[in-house]
Amino acid sequence: MLVKFGKLEKPRRIVVEEGSATPTFARFIAEPFERVFGHAIGNALRRILLSSLEAPGILSVRIEGIPHEFMAIEGISEDMTNIVLNFKAAKLRCLPSEETSTTRDARILTSLVEVSQDDLDKNGGFVVITLKDVVPTGVFEVVNPDLKLFTVTKPMKRQVDVRVGYGKGYVSSERHIIPNRMVDEVVIDTAFSPVTLVNYFVENTRVGQDTDFDRLVLEVTTDGRLTPAEALSFATQVAIKNFDVFNQTKVHDLTFEAVTKDSQADNDELLDKLLLRVDEIELSVRSTNCLNLAGIETIAELVSIPEKRMLEFRNFGKKSLNEIKAKLADMSLGLGMNLEGLGIEPEGTNVKERVKELLELRKQKKDKKKK
Repeated sequence: MLVKFGKLEKPRRIVVEEGSATPTFARFIAEPFERVFGHAIGNALRRILLSSLEAPGILSVRIEGIPHEFMAIEGISEDMTNIVLNFKAAKLRCLPSEETSTTRDARILTSLVEVSQDDLDKNGGFVVITLKDVVPTGVFEVVNPDLKLFTVTKPMKRQVDVRVGYGKGYVSSERHIIPNRMVDEVVIDTAFSPVTLVNYFVENTRVGQDTDFDRLVLEVTTDGRLTPAEALSFATQVAIKNFDVFNQTKVHDLTFEAVTKDSQADNDELLDKLLLRVDEIELSVRSTNCLNLAGIETIAELVSIPEKRMLEFRNFGKKSLNEIKAKLADMSLGLGMNLEGLGIEPEGTNVKERVKELLELRKQKKDKKKK
């Protein structure tokens, strides 16, 4: 039986705030959600992001000739305990897939650390061994290659074995299951989670005349083993996978009433935005001055210009561009918009004249209503 429900508003797309995005941080914005859905979805994604994503991590370390972690090492400034603590901060990246030979099985990475007297003389009597020196290039990408592991003060030649595996969350050394463990292999605690911080905010947003809808802002910070976009994508797929089991309780299929839009109301709302002057929106003084120097007076003139052309304006930099793009995104607008439906030619060649005509038409309509 097909059961019909009322209209269900949901976001058509997700926006990434480019002005603040970095390789390890991103702010995602989705709107509009029905009331309460912003908190429900934001909180669920936050918990999954922090607890349920996988990444590679170091399970154990073996340094040739060192039987356990509670001893000093001749020719190395740090004792084995401090070296193990340094290894805990190692970050490796690899996405295992069925299309490649990469698997999720734990593997041992072997390297030879060799320091000669000449090396010591060239470096003032000590050589710092970093993560890139003990993790060979190949399967894993080293996210923090300059992580200091230990300092060599005498000529030495030792083999270093690092066992790398995949997991979730934080796993203490006692919980690691390592088959064929070597006698002098030191098992360490491992922080697998690649997501370090997640914040979400729910704000009111407008659909037509109704302002009682949710706007979800999700901030994701990672440690470099995953990008924020990868982390959000994986968390979403994990959520869908878990929700799917509840579909077994389905008694009836649902259909939702189509969300119909008043095209005239939409056009009027768009026109209201386009006819605003640039000094009527909250831009910084620098950005406003740059637009004034470029002769851009209205939002219609602004959004008709492609992003590439904006950077050609005098004194106009990337920071001002990002600010303007973020402000336009808040207004559901963007640079380089197609406004041919309003009689504005591509790239706004006739935009100033058309804006004057539209303002005059609006004035005439208002005068008629008064009569």
